[in-house]
Amino acid sequence: MNVGIGLPTTVPGATGDLVLDWARRADDGPFSSLGVLDRVAYDSFEPFAALAAAAGATQRIRLATMIAIGPLRATGLLVKQAASVNVLSDGRLTLGLALGARADDYEVAGVEMRGRGRKLVKQLAYIRGGVDADRVGPSRDGIELLVGGGSGQAFARMARYADGYAHGGGPPRAFAGAATRALAAWNDLGRPGRPQLWGQGYFGFADPERGGDYLLDYYAFTGPFAERIAAGNLTSARAVKDFVRGYEEAGCDELVLFPCVSGIDELERLQEALA
Repeated sequence: MNVGIGLPTTVPGATGDLVLDWARRADDGPFSSLGVLDRVAYDSFEPFAALAAAAGATQRIRLATMIAIGPLRATGLLVKQAASVNVLSDGRLTLGLALGARADDYEVAGVEMRGRGRKLVKQLAYIRGGVDADRVGPSRDGIELLVGGGSGQAFARMARYADGYAHGGGPPRAFAGAATRALAAWNDLGRPGRPQLWGQGYFGFADPERGGDYLLDYYAFTGPFAERIAAGNLTSARAVKDFVRGYEEAGCDELVLFPCVSGIDELERLQEALA
């Protein structure tokens, strides 16, 4: 299993200089991918802009949206953004897409939330089918595509259009259950091989309380469930090792760990924990 690291693009206190330094050091370290999250109604960096900057600061690490909320964007614009990052990074983009569950993101973006499932299907077909490829460049060829979500429709979208599945986080047993459903949807459609299975988690060594507060705020829309998410914050090397081992045993191909506290020392401590 590969282990990636998230950029601190949604973490309070992150600056542009920190994001770029973080990307450079991740590229020099053992990490296989560099992930970003997507929010509009939040004090955060736009994911494709952040990955474009990271593309110029890195050489070999994959750049991944975990996930981008596809229906917030016009389809042609979404493809333009993704294809641009892919070309700027010399083909290193993994494009994870899903619906998003926060009504405030849709409200601020001025996009109707109803019908977002149908819109995402059209976007996936547009990307995969080469629609308007002669007009909306640069080329989208070679973009690795993931689909996230926990519903039956999400797994069906993944199996029909994507290269793999992006899980939204949680303990290894939650990932294992989602992976089983992803594999079943893939096999039911008769696709050869198996989908790529991506997972994610959160870590924060320096200040566990501040990291927990961030997660409570970021996932406040889930109500009391946010407390369970915050409780899953990995705050020690031992917790990281156990989490990584659990995901590996559950069949994960790529695990992206997102920071809950800003500061480049967090990246260094994660690297030490994984050594």
